[in-house]
Amino acid sequence: MSLVEPRYQDYSCSQNAPLNCEQLKLTAEQFPKAKFCLECGFPAILPEKAEIKGSRGTYQITKFLGSRGMGRLYSGVKIDDSLPVVIKEYLLPSRSFNTEEATQRQETFVRVAGVSSVDGKNQDFRLITPYEAIADRQGDRCYTITKGNLEASQTLSQYLREKAAMKGDQVREVLNQALQTLQFLHSQKFRLPSGQVQQNLLHGNISLDSLLIVQNNPQYLTIYLCNLAVWERLFEPPLAQSSIPSVSLDLNDLGRVAFYLWVGRAVDSSSQPLDPRDTQQWPSSDPELKQFIYRLIGLETPFESAEEARQALLQLKKEKQADSAATIVNTEQKEKGFRIPLILLGLLVLLLLSGGIWYIFFRHSSKVDENSSEFAQLVPTFTDVNNVPLGNFIYTGEKKGTWSNILKFRPSSDSSLEKLFIHPKGQNTEFKYNPVSSYDDLKSSEPIESLEKKQFDFTMTSLEDQVTGDLDKLQIAYDGLLVFVPFSKKDQNLPKALDGHISLEKLRKIYTGQVTNWDQLGGPNLLIKPLAPTEPEAVRQFQKIVFKDDEQQIAQYKKTVSQQLTEETQQQIVTQFDEGEAGIISYGILSKTWNQCAGYPLAIISDDEKSAATQALFRLNNQPINPSDNICDKRNLLDVGTFVNKRYPLGYPLFVIYRKDNSVMPAAYKFAEILKTREGQCLLSKAGLVPLQYIPNNYLNSNDCKSVPQP
Repeated sequence: MSLVEPRYQDYSCSQNAPLNCEQLKLTAEQFPKAKFCLECGFPAILPEKAEIKGSRGTYQITKFLGSRGMGRLYSGVKIDDSLPVVIKEYLLPSRSFNTEEATQRQETFVRVAGVSSVDGKNQDFRLITPYEAIADRQGDRCYTITKGNLEASQTLSQYLREKAAMKGDQVREVLNQALQTLQFLHSQKFRLPSGQVQQNLLHGNISLDSLLIVQNNPQYLTIYLCNLAVWERLFEPPLAQSSIPSVSLDLNDLGRVAFYLWVGRAVDSSSQPLDPRDTQQWPSSDPELKQFIYRLIGLETPFESAEEARQALLQLKKEKQADSAATIVNTEQKEKGFRIPLILLGLLVLLLLSGGIWYIFFRHSSKVDENSSEFAQLVPTFTDVNNVPLGNFIYTGEKKGTWSNILKFRPSSDSSLEKLFIHPKGQNTEFKYNPVSSYDDLKSSEPIESLEKKQFDFTMTSLEDQVTGDLDKLQIAYDGLLVFVPFSKKDQNLPKALDGHISLEKLRKIYTGQVTNWDQLGGPNLLIKPLAPTEPEAVRQFQKIVFKDDEQQIAQYKKTVSQQLTEETQQQIVTQFDEGEAGIISYGILSKTWNQCAGYPLAIISDDEKSAATQALFRLNNQPINPSDNICDKRNLLDVGTFVNKRYPLGYPLFVIYRKDNSVMPAAYKFAEILKTREGQCLLSKAGLVPLQYIPNNYLNSNDCKSVPQP
C-alpha cells in the first residue's frame, strides 16, 4: 500500500515527486512546449489543447489536474461530440525503462487496461474503468480515457488533508461500500480489452489514493475504487518492489485505509506510515469498529473473504451504543467516595416509585429515539439513489406470493406499488415484474429456477434455503405468517379460551390431525377446521418452521388440511364459529392478515420450553394485542423489534435474489437500494411488510412517504 509519490531513482527531483512537482509546473508555465522538466529531465506535463488519438476517438486536453497513483490526470473532451472525459497519462521514461521494457509494457497495457462484465452490459459496481486504453508507440506514454468527470473526484487522501478525521459511522460506510465492490470483484467474471475472460479479479492496489469519495449531499457519501494493479503497476520502475495481489492484501489494505480515515492521518511525526499496533492512536468511541478493523488488517483472526467481512461489519453494534457504554464506564471510574452509592440509591427509589410510567413511556420513547435516528440515516427517496443503471430489467417472483400481493397495494388512489416501482428513477430505467408459478409439490421454486436459467434479471423471494452457490441475496424487509382463529363478539370465543396464544407443538398436532376438537385445548366443544393459504412460499415456510421439514408430518399435513384463498377464509371464519359449524384455524402472509379483524392473530410460543408467547401485532401504546382489544379499530402495528431480533417464530426475511455471474447484479443491487430508502421502507411497511428498522409515525401517517420532513 503506497503512501508516497512513486519514486523514479534515475531522476533527481528535488521534491521526490517527478509526476507533479512545483518545478515541473513552473517549466510548463515558462515553456509550454517543453518536453522535459528543466530541473531533472523528467517528461513534462502535456500542454493544453494537445490531442491524443485512439481507436474510439480523438481527445483534447483542456486542463492539468494533478497526479494520482502512477500517472497524471487531465480534464479533456472527446472532439467529435464535445463530451467531457478524464485522461490519465502514464509514463515510461527512458532512464527508468529501456526500449524493450517500454514496448512490452505498452503492449500489455492495451490488453489489460479496463474490465467489463462478460455479457457486455453497462454495469455500475463503483469501479472506475477506462472507456479506452491508448499506447503512444512513438513515445514513452500511455493513456486511459474515462467518460465524464467521475475519475477526477476527490481521493480519500485529499479528503483527509481538507477535512481531517472521519467519524466512526462514516468509516463504517466507506468500509461497507468498498467491501461490496471487493466482494463483487473477487467473485465474478470479467472481460479484459484483449477479450480474455478472468475470474475473481483482484484490486491489488488499495490505498487512500485509489479510493474516491463523492459527496453531493453532506449526509451521504459514495466510494469508488480506481487504479487497479493489473495495469497501474506496469508503470512502476523495474526495481520497484510490490506486494503480490491477493484477497488478503485487498482486505488488509482496506483495513489500513479505514484506520487512517478514523485517526485522521496516515503518517507519524517522522513521516512513516502510522502503525495500527500503536493502541494510543486509536479513537476510543467505537470499540466494535476497532475490533473489526483489527481483523481486517490481520492483527487478529483475519477474514477469509470480502463477503465474510462485510457480513461481520453489518452485524456490529451502532457507534452510539458503544459510546453510551464507554460513557457509563468512564463516569463510574471518576466518581469518588460515597457519591455513587447515594446516586444509585436515589435512582433506585425513583425507579420504584415510577416503574410503571418508566416502562410504558420512557423505555418506549428512548427506543423510538434510537431507532428513529437509524431510520434518519437512510437515503431519503428513490430519486436520491445514485448510479441506477439505464435499461429495461425484468424480474420475477411467485405469482401467488408475497411480492405479487405487495405490488397490488395502492398508497394513493391512482397508483399501485407496481406502477411506482416500474420507473423509480425516471423513464430511462424500467423494472418490469413478470411473476411465475411454482409446482404444487413445493420442492422447488420456479422463480429461483427461472433466474438460474437466466430468464430473468433477479427475483423476489423469502426462500433463501433454495438459493444456490451461483446466486446471492440482498434483504429488503421481513415477511412472516400470522396464525389466526375467529374473532367473534361472543363472550366465549377462541382467542380468550386460548389466552391469545398457541404453541408450535399444538399447531403440529392440529395440522397433522392429532387434535381435532377445540375442547382438547381448553376451548368450546367445536370441531377444528384447519385451513392453509394458497401462496406456495407461505406453505413452504410453515412446513419448514412448524414441521422442521419432517417428511412424515408433512405427508400427514397434506391429508389433514384444505387450501383456500385467505380472503375466502376471512369471509367464512366468524360465521362458521357463531353458527357452531366449525372453529377454523388458518395462517397467512402478513400483507393479507395483519390489517383485518375477522381472524385474531395468535401469539406464538416456540419449541423452547422457557420461551414466552411472542405477538407480532402491537397496539399504538406499544403493548401487544390481547383478546380484549378491539383490533377492528385499525390501531395495530407490526412490531419491528420482534422480527429484527428473531423473536417471532414465524418471521423470516424477504430478499432480492440475483446471479453472481455479474450480468445484472448492479440492477438488482440498485433495486434493493431503492427499496431500502426511507420512501421505500415506508411504502413496504404500509403494504404489510416489516421494515428493516423502526419507522417514525410521521412517515406511517403520511400520504406518499416522500414529502415528509426528515425525522
